Amino acid sequence: MVNVSELLTYEHDVLVVGAGGAGLRAAIECSAQGLSTGVVCKSLLGKAHTVMAEGGLAAALGNVDARDNWKIHFRDTMRGGKFLNQWRMAELHAREAPDRVRELEEWGAVFDRTRDGLISQRNFGGHRYPRLAHVGDRTGLEIIRTLQDYGIHRGFQVYMECTGLDLMTDGGRIAGLLAYFRETGRFALFKAKAVILATGGAGKAWRVTSNSWEYTGDGYGMAYEAGAELMDMEFTQFHPTGMVWPPSVRGILVTEGVRGDGGILTNNKRERFMFNYIPEKFAAETAATEEEANRWLTGDSTARRPPELLTRDVVARAITREVNEGRGTPHGGVYLDIASRRPADFIRKKLPSMYHQFKELAEVDITREPMEVGPTLHYFMGGVRVDPDTQETTVPGLFAAGECAAGLHGANRLGGNSLSDLVVFGRLAGVGAARYVRALPAAPRVPDEQAATAIRRATDILNRESGTNPYLIQEDLQNIMGRNVGIVRSDDELKTALREMERLKAEAARVKANGAAQYNPGWHAALDLRPLLITAEAVTRAALERQESRGGHTRVDYPDERAEWLKANIVVRKGRDGMETRRHERPAPPKELADIAYAKIEDLEAAIART
Repeated sequence: MVNVSELLTYEHDVLVVGAGGAGLRAAIECSAQGLSTGVVCKSLLGKAHTVMAEGGLAAALGNVDARDNWKIHFRDTMRGGKFLNQWRMAELHAREAPDRVRELEEWGAVFDRTRDGLISQRNFGGHRYPRLAHVGDRTGLEIIRTLQDYGIHRGFQVYMECTGLDLMTDGGRIAGLLAYFRETGRFALFKAKAVILATGGAGKAWRVTSNSWEYTGDGYGMAYEAGAELMDMEFTQFHPTGMVWPPSVRGILVTEGVRGDGGILTNNKRERFMFNYIPEKFAAETAATEEEANRWLTGDSTARRPPELLTRDVVARAITREVNEGRGTPHGGVYLDIASRRPADFIRKKLPSMYHQFKELAEVDITREPMEVGPTLHYFMGGVRVDPDTQETTVPGLFAAGECAAGLHGANRLGGNSLSDLVVFGRLAGVGAARYVRALPAAPRVPDEQAATAIRRATDILNRESGTNPYLIQEDLQNIMGRNVGIVRSDDELKTALREMERLKAEAARVKANGAAQYNPGWHAALDLRPLLITAEAVTRAALERQESRGGHTRVDYPDERAEWLKANIVVRKGRDGMETRRHERPAPPKELADIAYAKIEDLEAAIART
């Protein structure tokens, strides 16, 4: 019998779940608005995936090229997302990103500098101008350090190594969160008037991923179970460059900053193959010859982007094709070469993490020889459906920000937009939650039976006499997703994946973890299965529904973009009989934004210059 009155209980106005860039920025904002704020993080404070975003954060500061402007950043983002982005979110992001970068600088972030002492910015895929404010290749680490150092003085409470299990609701409104502390196994009830989800993605549903163990779709699963909608889940980004050797580190990210600072991709014939994959409609805005690419590399600001800096979906598919057609490296990737393009001192200064990563993990000196790289599951463009201005979900009192939320990136995220996304929409989620809390007529109440049911579900795993092994179920899921829901998909493969997931759901319902609740990795793995399976099914059902190829979603049986699918987002929600998908009709964009997004770049730049 579960006695809810004896649970560890904490009360806050707002509870933030996740302590990466979005979560910390949201917590800082809530505290600044005078609210009692708690932050729950699955691992230790500072162990956030934001740290793994190395290349920089995108903002139209115009420090390296004065022609840059928020309108061009907005245009790049919409085009990179294949125009499936939420128009208002893309506008807010492009407009507010420069202020958020300057805010980080005011709070103590130490960015690399131009010769004039301004924040330096580097080139990245899909961005017309050098736009990524950076700290070598450790930008995410500097952002987390800055937000933590600033945030600890704001007065919010942090609960480390604490995993959320279920959102608590009262009459359809958010009332709190049931969680457990990983070290002791003790359950904790967090009572809150509003909850902000900043839990990141779910890369651990795939075997080859840049994501760490925490990324099991916790926010997606909890939001889905609470009645919120998920959107754009079919758009999963495979970063073109992850390590492929040795096997123990397969999938670890190799920052796009290597290509942004001059690295090139070659196959086993030492051919610079990306020139063969320039999409026809982008050719006018992209380097089309070796000479043009070298002009960019030598600092000629009139040069267009080299082909290695095409959008990530294009580069990932190109690498996959080179490997599949026999032109890959001995370990199943391609070569990323910066050694022949830049001096050793430059590489060690601008890419210190990459230099040490390859030295220590692969015994490769990137100042002397090329790296072997290949695609790795990296990022979710989709997530919880939110209002662009407030970040509130379809469940009152529930908010989401960062990778956990859908809308900004459309069908494909541009590199560097993830970090500016965190600080822009982390802040807006905090503002939205504060406004919601102040308007709430009375504090919600957590029903005892709701909390007790969640605890029984979790402890049943420990109390069964026998059952299936959680590690084997997760391994099986990763194999299914890798085979059937990878970079390229088909109707048959997606339907096969759904059939296999039904079997896995039945096995997960009788999963068994041995031992007690005190730090028990088997129990933790078993509890992670529910959000992992929800997320994997959502991705697969949405991918089956979208019968076209767009951005991070490629169907071999529907190889082209189709105009009718630009009019719809795929929305997933929990129904009476299981998961339901529907097409959500997209409203027409505001004329002033459409004019910017669809303008010829020369016309837009001329108009900006006149103002």
